[in-house]
Amino acid sequence: MTVATTSAPMLLDWLLPEPDATIVEHLVVDGDPDAVYRAVATVDMVDIPQTYPAVRTLFAARGAAERLVSALLGRPVPAQAPDGPMRLGDLPEQGEWVKLADEPPHELAFGVVGRFWAGRTSWKTIDAHEFVMFDEPGFAKTVYNLSVREVDAHTTLLSGLMRTATTDEHARRWFRRYWTFGVGSGAHILVGALLDSARRAAEGDQEG
Repeated sequence: MTVATTSAPMLLDWLLPEPDATIVEHLVVDGDPDAVYRAVATVDMVDIPQTYPAVRTLFAARGAAERLVSALLGRPVPAQAPDGPMRLGDLPEQGEWVKLADEPPHELAFGVVGRFWAGRTSWKTIDAHEFVMFDEPGFAKTVYNLSVREVDAHTTLLSGLMRTATTDEHARRWFRRYWTFGVGSGAHILVGALLDSARRAAEGDQEG
C-alpha cells in the first residue's frame, strides 16, 4: 500500500535534529486517525514487556547484565521497574520519562535523558521544557515520536521514530559501542512493540 509523503517537519526535527542513531518503524492500522491517536495515548510502557516476549527477553538480559556489573563493582543494585502504569498520554512534563510534545491527532513525542552503557542504566530527572537545550556532558538524549497519517477513510499509517543523540564525544564513543553490540536491533523490537500495542488498542476500540 502506498501512502503519500509530506515534507512538513515533524516534532523530532526540533526536539532532536542531529541524532547519533535513528530507528523507524511503520504499521498500517484499521481505524481512522482520531481513533488510532487515542489508542497511542493509552499505550502503557510498563505493560509492554509483559505483553511482548521479545521485549521481556531484552529487558531481562539487560537487567541481569547490570546486576552482575553492579555486584562486581560494588554498586547499588539497579532500581526495579515502576509499580504503576506509564501510559504515554499521561506521562508528566517533569521526571525521568517525560512527555515532550503532544499534537493530537497527529503526533506524540516523549523522551528520556540518561546513561545506559558500561553495564549501568541511570536516568536523569529533567523538565520537558529544558530537554532540547540539555547539554550536560556524559549523557544521551532519546526521543520517541509516534505519528498517525490517514491512508483512507478507514485505514491509518502509524509510524514510530526513535532518535538518540549524545552530549559529548566521550558519551558518543560509549554509545556507539553499546549500539553496535546488538542494541540497534533491540531498539527496533521495542519501537515495533509500541506500534503493535497501539494497533491492538485501536482495532479493539473499532470492534467495540
